[in-house]
Amino acid sequence: MLALLAAFVLAPLLMPWLVGRLGARAFLAAAIVPVIAFVHAALQADTIIGGSELRETYAWIPGLDIALAMRMDALGWVMTLVVTGVGALVMVYCRWYFAGKIEGVGLFSAVLLGFAGAMYLLVLTDDIVVLVMAWEITSILSYLLIGFYHRRGASRRAALQALLVTTLGGLIMFIGVVILVVQFGTTSVAEILAQWPADTVPPAVTTAIVLMLVGALSKSAIFPFHFWLPGAMTAPTPVSAYLHAAAMVKAGIYLIARLAPVVSAVEPWRPIVVGLGVFTMLLGGFQALRETDLKRLLAFGTVSQLGMLTVVLGFGTRTTALAGLALLLGHALFKSALFLTVGVIDRQLGTRDIRELSGIGRQAPVMATFAMIAIASMAGLAPTLGFVAKEGALTGLLDDGGPWAVVGLVGIVLGSALTTAYGLRFVWGAFWTKRDAERAPRPRTEWPDPPMGFLIAPVVLSGLGLLAGPAAPLLDPMLAVYADTAPGDGHVYHLALWHGLEPALFLSLGSIGVGILVFWLTQVAGMIGRMLPFTAADAYNLVLRIVAKVSVETTALTQRGSLPVYVGTIFVVLVAAEGTALVAGGDWSIHLDAWHTNTQLVVAPIMIVAGIIAVRARKRYTGVVLVSVTGLGMIMLFATGGAPDLALTQILIETVTLVTFALVLRRIPARLGEHNGTVMPIARAVLGAAVGATMAAVALVATGARIATPISNAWVDLAYQEGHGRNTVNVALVDLRGWDTMGELSVLVLAATGIASLVFVTHREDLLSLQSSLPTGAVRTRRPLLETEQGPRPRGGDVTGTRLAWLVGGQRVGAQNRSLMLEVIVRILVHTVIVISIYLLFAGHNLPGGGFAGGLVAGMALVMRYLAGGRYELGAAAPADAGRLLGFGMALAVACAIVPILFGQNPLSSGFWEATVPLVGHIEFVTATLFDIGVYLVVVGLTLDVLRALGAEVDRQSAQLTEASS
Repeated sequence: MLALLAAFVLAPLLMPWLVGRLGARAFLAAAIVPVIAFVHAALQADTIIGGSELRETYAWIPGLDIALAMRMDALGWVMTLVVTGVGALVMVYCRWYFAGKIEGVGLFSAVLLGFAGAMYLLVLTDDIVVLVMAWEITSILSYLLIGFYHRRGASRRAALQALLVTTLGGLIMFIGVVILVVQFGTTSVAEILAQWPADTVPPAVTTAIVLMLVGALSKSAIFPFHFWLPGAMTAPTPVSAYLHAAAMVKAGIYLIARLAPVVSAVEPWRPIVVGLGVFTMLLGGFQALRETDLKRLLAFGTVSQLGMLTVVLGFGTRTTALAGLALLLGHALFKSALFLTVGVIDRQLGTRDIRELSGIGRQAPVMATFAMIAIASMAGLAPTLGFVAKEGALTGLLDDGGPWAVVGLVGIVLGSALTTAYGLRFVWGAFWTKRDAERAPRPRTEWPDPPMGFLIAPVVLSGLGLLAGPAAPLLDPMLAVYADTAPGDGHVYHLALWHGLEPALFLSLGSIGVGILVFWLTQVAGMIGRMLPFTAADAYNLVLRIVAKVSVETTALTQRGSLPVYVGTIFVVLVAAEGTALVAGGDWSIHLDAWHTNTQLVVAPIMIVAGIIAVRARKRYTGVVLVSVTGLGMIMLFATGGAPDLALTQILIETVTLVTFALVLRRIPARLGEHNGTVMPIARAVLGAAVGATMAAVALVATGARIATPISNAWVDLAYQEGHGRNTVNVALVDLRGWDTMGELSVLVLAATGIASLVFVTHREDLLSLQSSLPTGAVRTRRPLLETEQGPRPRGGDVTGTRLAWLVGGQRVGAQNRSLMLEVIVRILVHTVIVISIYLLFAGHNLPGGGFAGGLVAGMALVMRYLAGGRYELGAAAPADAGRLLGFGMALAVACAIVPILFGQNPLSSGFWEATVPLVGHIEFVTATLFDIGVYLVVVGLTLDVLRALGAEVDRQSAQLTEASS
C-alpha cells in the first residue's frame, strides 16, 4: 500500500510531459496506477472476508507519533475499490472526452491522478492526523479541478466556493481531531474507537464528535453546506463523475461510516445525522425537479442521495450498516455512470439543456439503455443493487422502531419518491421525444455517434450496478465484515434480491408509485416553485459581502495612509508594554561596564553625534547618509568585537540600503516638510526620547536578568559536531536555528512582493531584457584595431560613428548621465564580484560568509550594472525573473525542511558527506549548504526585484511622463 501511495505521488509528475507527447491518450497511461491499486485491493478479498486486516506502517514524524499507517479493513477495502475502480474508468473516459484538446490538459491529468492518490490515502490511513492532511489535500486539488475552465468567472467562483466551504469544515474537524488525540493519547483511529467509553462519554469527547461531524457534513454537501456541490457543476464532466459521485463527497460519508458503529450512541449523533440527512434528502430531491440542466439535475440528486447515505450509514445498527455500505457502492456505480452519460451528450451536442434535446434515445439506444439501468438502480427498482440496498435500509429502520428510526424511515420513503420523480425527469429530458404545445412531436436533435471507447466507462459502471443485484448473496459476506462491527438489532440480516412480501418491499413499491405520480404532476403543472424566497447560495454570497464590507471598513479605520501614524502607534505600544514590564518586574540587577574595547570610545561618540545631526537635517538624503554613519559605526564595533560575519553582513546591508534609499528619494521632495509640514514636533520629540530611554532601560536590565547558563556557550561545539562547520554564526542560521531563517526568508519574499505590487501598475514581468537591444548603428563588439597616425582605430567602417560600448545598456543612457570611467570600472570588476559572492556562499560554513552575505555581494554586482548602464543594462545583466528566483530559493529552503521528514528525521536535519578526490584532496559537503543556496537565491531575487521596481520601473514611468509632457 505504501508503494502504491508512492506511485500516486510520483506518477502525476510525469503526466504533463506525457500529455505533451501523447495528447489525450496519456490518460490511458494515467489509468495504470489506479488499475494496479484496484487489482491489489481485489486480491485481498479472502483476507478481508476472513475478518483480517492488511497493515503497513512507516514512522513519518516519530516525535509527534504521526505515522503513515495504512490499514485496509472491510470499510477501507470497499472504499479503495470504489476510489480506484471508478478512478481508472474515469481516466479511460478522459481519453475521449479531452480528445483534440491540449491547453491545460497536462496539469488537469496530473491533478486528477494526484486527487486519486489523496483519496487512496484518506480511506486507508489509520492515523487521524494524516487523515486530516489527506482531507485538506483533496479540498485543494478539487479547487484546481473545479476551476479548470479558469477563464470563466462562474468556474472560478464555484471553485472558490467549494474550497471555502470544505476547508472551513476541515479546519473545524481538525479541532475535534486534536481533542480526541489529547483525550485518548493516540492518533490511531482503530485505537481511539477501541478505547471508546462504554458508558458516560466526557463532554470534551462529545464536543469533538460534533466538530468532526461538521467536517464530514461539509465535505459531503449535507445541509446547510449542500450548495457548493451544484455550483461545482461548472467543472469538466470527469470531475463531476469522480469527485462528486464516487470520491470527494464520499469522504464525509466514509468518516461517518467509520465512526457510526461505535459513536452512534452519543446523544447528539443521531439527531444531527438523521435530522440533517432527511432534510437534505428532501431538499435535494425537490430542487432536482426544478432543473433543466441535466448536470445540475444530477447534482441536486446527488445531494439528495448523500442525505440518504448519511441517514442509513450514520444510524449505527448492523442492518443499516450493511445496507448503507451496499447503497454507497451502488450510488458510486449509478451516479458516476449518469454523470459520464451527460458528458457524452454535452461533448457531442454542446448542450445539456433538456429543453433543447429531443429524440436522442432512439438514435443512441445503447447509451440510453444503460442510462435507464442506472436510473432504475438510483430509484431502487429490481433487480439492481439499488433495490437491494434500499430494501435493507428500510428493514433496518423498521426493526429499530425508535423515534429517530421513524424519522429516518419517513424521510427515506419520501426521498425515494422524489428520487423516482427526478429520475424519470432525467430519462424524459435526455432521451425522450418532446412534444410541443399542440402535442405534436418536436423535431429530433441530430445525434453524431460518439467513439465506442467513449461509452466504455458509463456502460461498465451501469452494467455492474445491474449485475450486483442478483449477486447480492456474494456481496453479503464481503460487506457483512464491516456491518458486524455495529451493534445488532435483533436478527442477522443478509443482502438478497428477494426477501419475500415484507413491509420494506411495499414501502419501496409505494415510494416508486408516488414518485411516478409526482413526475406526472410536474409535467402537467409545469415547473414547481421554490420552497423559500432565498437559497443557501444566497446566504453564502451575503456572508461574503458582509465580510468584504467589514474588511473594507476595518482597513479604512486602521490604514490611514500616514507613515508617522503607523510608526507612532508602534512606538507608543512599545513604550507602554516595555515600560509596564520594567516597572512591574521588581528589583533591577544591572551589570554594566563603561566600555569593552578602546574602539568603542572613538566610535560611540561619532554615532551619537551623527544621530543627533540626522534629527536636525532638513534634506532627506542628508538624513539618510547620517543614519548610515550609525550603521558604519556598528560595523566597526562588530569587527573589533570578534564578529567578522556580522561586520561583513552589516556593511553589505548598509550599502544596499543606502542605494535603495537613493532610488526612493528620487520620487519625493528633496527637503523635509516641503510637501507636508511637520506636525506636532514636540510630541514626536517626546515620543522619540521615550523610546530611546525605554530601550536603554531594557538593555541595562537585560545585563543582569540572566539566571541560567546561556546555551550559546555550547554553540561552538554544537556547530562543529552537529552542523560540521566552524563558522558558528552561519551554522546557526542554516542548521541549529534554521526555522528562524525560514521565517526571515518568508519576510524577504513578502517584502519583495509588496514593493513590486506598489510600483508595478499592470504587471511585474521582466520586459527590460527584451528591450535591451542596442540602438541602430551601435557597435556591440570590439573590432580589430588599425594603427594610424591618429592612434588606434577600428578596421573598416566609419570611425566617426558610435563609440565602443563597455556595457550593453550604456549607449541608451543620456550623455549627461553617462560616465565612461564608471562603465570601465564596472566592466572590469563585476565578474570578480560575482566570483567573490560564490566563494562567500560556499566558504561560509567554515569561514566568514554564507548565503546571505554572498547574495548581498551578488546583489551589489547588479547594483553596479544598474548604476553604470541604467535600466537596460540591468535587463541585459539579469534576464531571469526575480519572482522565480525568490520562489525557487524559498522552495529549496522549504525542501531542505521537508525532505528529512520523509526519511524519518527531524525537519532541517542535515547530512554530511566527505571523500578524498584524486588531484583535489579531502572534500566535505553538508546538505545545509543547499539551504544556504536557497538563502542566496532569495537575497539575489530580492535585490533584483528592488532594483527593477524602485530603479528600472521608476525610470520607465519617468520617461513616459517626460514624453507625455513634451
